[in-house]
Amino acid sequence: MTPWNQVTIVGVGLIGGSLGLALKRSGLAETVVGVGHRQASLDEAVARGAVDRVSLDPADGVRGSDLVVLATPIGNFLATIVAAAPSLAPGAIVIDVGSAKASVVTAVEAVLPAGRTFIGCHPIAGSEHRGVAHARPDLFVGAICVVTPTDRTPPDALGRIVATWARVGMTVRLLSPTQHDRALAEISHLPHVVAAALVRAIGPEAESLAGPGWSDTTRVASGDAAMWRDILISNAAEVAAAIEKFQGTLGVFRAALRQGDAARIEALLAESKARRDMRVGHKPA
Repeated sequence: MTPWNQVTIVGVGLIGGSLGLALKRSGLAETVVGVGHRQASLDEAVARGAVDRVSLDPADGVRGSDLVVLATPIGNFLATIVAAAPSLAPGAIVIDVGSAKASVVTAVEAVLPAGRTFIGCHPIAGSEHRGVAHARPDLFVGAICVVTPTDRTPPDALGRIVATWARVGMTVRLLSPTQHDRALAEISHLPHVVAAALVRAIGPEAESLAGPGWSDTTRVASGDAAMWRDILISNAAEVAAAIEKFQGTLGVFRAALRQGDAARIEALLAESKARRDMRVGHKPA
């Protein structure tokens, strides 16, 4: 594919920084510009080679770019686009890397100037770590990126974005924003809520006995609280529905325990084990 002339990444943290490194390593961008609110973080991004130059001003940072990537917390997207809109080049494509889509797509499409395109994207990669210090160019290799076009998405722009994610090593899936949010509520957002709830549910005596199993199960609860607040609020209805579904599943376990139904408990555990092992490719010892 034809490289982007200039890419602006707003929010050069783990995901934004890794994307900058990946674009530069694969020759997909002539120039990468980093935009942020802390000069020290931007200087670190330059030192890591994730970006070529930086700006503290979104309007200045997007000027001349044919691709703009929103990689800040979701709650900052709209303000960033409003600030940058007057400087967006005709024909520019704006994408995001957020974990909620329907509310984001609706809000950004409503304020984007005519002749510019927004395409919602969600590269499902990363970790509980934050910051460009943890960025790496192979972060996206082998992972899935969900792209969420709407009836306003030009086919040529969509094709170019899909090709870009594929070139940095991702498998691309096309879903509607609503389909994405329903699926991610169950596979990503619900597990984060459950991990946080598990941390809150244990008493001091039990906590003093916590071992690797508890640490593994609650790992994602170490994610940034403000970032996850924005994700959960942006997908509130679907996450609430996923919680209700999960409560029903817990109810099945609770009923079997109260009835002392050992066979039912074993069957539930065996079914869950088989489903998880199939998904993660686990090989029994």
